Amino acid sequence: MAELDANLDHIIPSSVLAPFWAKLVVGFVSLVCFARSYDGDFVFDDSEAIVNNKDLRAETPLGDLWHHDFWGSRLSSNTSHKSYRPLTVLTFRINYYLSGGFYPMSFHVVNILLHGGISVLMVDVFSVLFGGLQYSSRGRRLNLAPRSSLLAALLFAAHPVHTECVAGVVGRADLLGALFFLLSFLGYCKAFRETGNKEGTHSTLWVLLSILLGALAMLCKEQGITVLGLNAVFDILVIGKLNVLEVVQKVLHKDKSLENLGALRNGGLLFRMTLLASGGAGVLYMRWKIMGTGPPAFTEVDNPASFADSMLVRAINYNYYYSLNAWLLLCPWWLCFDWSMGCIPLIKSAGDWRVIALAALWFCLIGLICQALCSKDSHKRRVLTLGLGFLIIPFLPASNLFFRVGFVVAERVLYLPSAGYCMLLTFGFGALSKHTKKKKLIAAVVLGILFINMLRCMIRSGEWRNEEQLFRSALSVCPLNAKYADLNRHVDALNAWRNATVLKPEHSLAWNNMIILLDNTGNLAQAEAVGREALELIPNDHSLMFSLANVLGKSQKYKESEALFLKAIKAHPNAASYHGNLAVLYHRWGHLDLAKKHYEISLQLDPTASGTKENYGLLRRKLEQKQKKDV
Repeated sequence: MAELDANLDHIIPSSVLAPFWAKLVVGFVSLVCFARSYDGDFVFDDSEAIVNNKDLRAETPLGDLWHHDFWGSRLSSNTSHKSYRPLTVLTFRINYYLSGGFYPMSFHVVNILLHGGISVLMVDVFSVLFGGLQYSSRGRRLNLAPRSSLLAALLFAAHPVHTECVAGVVGRADLLGALFFLLSFLGYCKAFRETGNKEGTHSTLWVLLSILLGALAMLCKEQGITVLGLNAVFDILVIGKLNVLEVVQKVLHKDKSLENLGALRNGGLLFRMTLLASGGAGVLYMRWKIMGTGPPAFTEVDNPASFADSMLVRAINYNYYYSLNAWLLLCPWWLCFDWSMGCIPLIKSAGDWRVIALAALWFCLIGLICQALCSKDSHKRRVLTLGLGFLIIPFLPASNLFFRVGFVVAERVLYLPSAGYCMLLTFGFGALSKHTKKKKLIAAVVLGILFINMLRCMIRSGEWRNEEQLFRSALSVCPLNAKYADLNRHVDALNAWRNATVLKPEHSLAWNNMIILLDNTGNLAQAEAVGREALELIPNDHSLMFSLANVLGKSQKYKESEALFLKAIKAHPNAASYHGNLAVLYHRWGHLDLAKKHYEISLQLDPTASGTKENYGLLRRKLEQKQKKDV
């Protein structure tokens, strides 16, 4: 790899090649890119996964985290999305405890620091992927590709497609999964550290530890388990020094020698592959058992291609989705937080011009695969194969190949695959430098890409600071999405009502409309803030008390909610909805007798309220079952 590194000497100055300085530069760049998001709100899925998630609260037993999904629902429920990420939820709970409540800043700061740590760790990972695995006589790993590893890590640290993972608190699942993924890979590399560089020897303890770290990665985000596949590819290509094309040719020609395979068998490769396969199968089996009721059920609006009747239509659209993901890596100016709800119309015929995109994708992939297999340069083969492996293997769980996923395109799933893209891009710059005399121009292009990406990261981080900016940014990218369109109208309404309260602070209806709209769209934290602001200005308005009480009830702040409901009822005792909603609060809270009392009062005031009748019926059945058990 000395040749590739030498080709990059006009881009990376020698003054920053010391490991400490290289990591310091990468860490600094990663923090600068996403620092703007540190004081943002909870946005989009954050409300559901954090603010409304009872698993974050002290009254919920810690053991429940191991039986609930990412959103706080029981895994055994048929409505659960089966996203089992207890370690990620545990970090949210620690955040909530240390900050004393739902204060977004502490959650955002942890995400930014995690991305910084992962980017720094990438320097070590890329040094192995580019330079191979060699240790000094003292057991210290040698970085044989300092320029390549630094450039690739900088490209990773400043890639705008990471904004969703870093600026959206829910993205912590991807960050933690990536952290343990990289630790698992580096742990696997250490399996060959204490063997005196003897060919074929390894430390079984480190291999087992790598499998354990892969399992922890999966407990943060499902795709974390794919690190075991990457470890296997790395072992075969780098440790075993296997020429895949040569082996395939020997097998096809029934060559009985197959010397390479014999050497690998004696060297322990088959044993390590058996450990990886057994460990992976065991972890996946346990994951499947925990899921309980089988795979999650998604709807057509989540992933329309997977519901197409024709297998050909499904295949074409899946491949088009892959090309969109590739485009997001190549040109991350075109970003959107949600690509569902009709955002990407289905390709239904070969005459659709978008077929060109998937053709271009496979043209590039096949070209890279041919180079990875057929090149006479062994270093080139390994780098291209490992780059493609890092690009493709972590993406497989999101590919729809093994099971249906609940999205069309999701930028968050590109967090790990982007490392493979950065590796291939760095290799491409090195190869280009080798074959041209205009090295200064290439250096300018590389630095320009880094600068533009850093600028895009800072802009995009600002767009994730609140939901209004986030949804407005999506309209220009995905105007067909019915959810954008709808929320854009909501934003316009919110602005109009906010303006009304500025002109007339005692405008009770405008305040109420804002609270109700924010509540209905799942923005409970914002709804609560607006409600509290309104009650400070109009403290005796019972309708505002009622609206805020509903929000607090959904946020499981039961005592505060009860106090406001009772105040509203005292001011307006004949409002059936006030009694009915207080009954629902008591029902959720477990105060069943009080719930029964207020359901009955509500039905006396309004016997036609169907929702109250239904809830009252459910409560009565629950009380009857309880009485039978007591008997």
